[in-house]
Amino acid sequence: MLLLFATPIQYAWHEIVEERSTERLREDAQRLKNVLERHGSDSLKAVIDTLVEAQPEGDEKFILLADSKLARVSGNLPAWPRGLSIAPGTYSLSLDLHSRIVPSIFIETTLPGGYSLLVGRNTSKFKTVETLFWVGLLGAAGTVLVIAVFGGLLIRRALLAEVHDISQTVSAIIAGDLSRRLPKRDAANELDMLAQTVNRMLDQIEHLIHAIRNVSNSIAHDLRTPLTELRSRLEELVLTRPSTEETFVEIDTAVTDVDRVIAIFNALLRLAEIDNGARRSGFVEFDVATVVNDAVDFYQPLAELKGVVLAFSAISKFNAYGDPLLLAQAIGNLIDNALKYAKQEINIRVEASHRQDVAIAITVSDDGPGIPDAEKGKVTERFYRGDASRGTPGVGLGLSLVAAVAKLHGGTLEFANASPGLSATLFMFPELISSDPLN
Repeated sequence: MLLLFATPIQYAWHEIVEERSTERLREDAQRLKNVLERHGSDSLKAVIDTLVEAQPEGDEKFILLADSKLARVSGNLPAWPRGLSIAPGTYSLSLDLHSRIVPSIFIETTLPGGYSLLVGRNTSKFKTVETLFWVGLLGAAGTVLVIAVFGGLLIRRALLAEVHDISQTVSAIIAGDLSRRLPKRDAANELDMLAQTVNRMLDQIEHLIHAIRNVSNSIAHDLRTPLTELRSRLEELVLTRPSTEETFVEIDTAVTDVDRVIAIFNALLRLAEIDNGARRSGFVEFDVATVVNDAVDFYQPLAELKGVVLAFSAISKFNAYGDPLLLAQAIGNLIDNALKYAKQEINIRVEASHRQDVAIAITVSDDGPGIPDAEKGKVTERFYRGDASRGTPGVGLGLSLVAAVAKLHGGTLEFANASPGLSATLFMFPELISSDPLN
């Protein structure tokens, strides 16, 4: 950095200071030449003698007027300097004056009558200033280097302290203490921002681990019940050996228990495929309104059987890019939930629309009992079953699947009170391909 600072100064020194000094010597040589041309050699000698005697102290100038044989005619130099060419021009050399080496710069000019004129100046004072500049620059560089080393040691010490704290926290987490977090000092620096980001990541990891534990416990509980019932029935058949008709009835019941177990595993496998993005391979262009309408038609007979009015409406026809099978299954889960808790003489409304603030919104609303506000944030958790679902068939994976499908399409599943009833809206942000009015 200091070198970059010094380089233009050095350049300016040579280009401005030395060039200015050389220009003044040229002007002096031109004035002396004019004296010779106007008043002759005697006047020139007199002017040179006057200039030499009147030379100010501290400004050592050199003037030498020589004849055609370079013999001294006038001036304050004893003889023509050795090694100096007789050609006109600018020269830098060191003069040996009374056992004193003087760095100098000269302008040589050829005058009429065969005379040669040397006008020069001692440049040692400029060298002194230049030397002082470099000495000062090196001193500043040394100071900066010392400060940099000292500052680097302080920064290293602070960073090592931060790394030590991080290492202790990570070691505690590896040992199994998932509640440990990186220390925060409320400082607006990069390390504190990194600590906050890592802490949020650790919060998410802890949440996921607890969720996995809860899911494992729920799976064990939900599988134990049908498997226990299945074993009891089979054991009773072995012990009692009932009639053929009763045996087939028990076998049918056992098959139902096995189907419950298979349904749980199928739902978990579908959720796993959605979570790891494997189902993105099934993304195609499809008509959203057609998919939703087909799902509604599939549940229409069951709704009529329960005396429920199931209606569907779409504001416009629009195509989207996504997985139509998963979308149909998610909509079917929402309708199935509404029918499951519905009483007679209620309405279930399904709407599909393309809104301005979101790409696609599919809403299933009903006049049923709804979901308490305290449970709306939990119903999408796997195997969660609220108080209203006690005694009803299911394992608590339906809404989890709907939320996963929404997430796969870049959206969310949101619940709202329909006053009365519940309104469940599946928001999606797929790549919208086209939007054309029905009419």
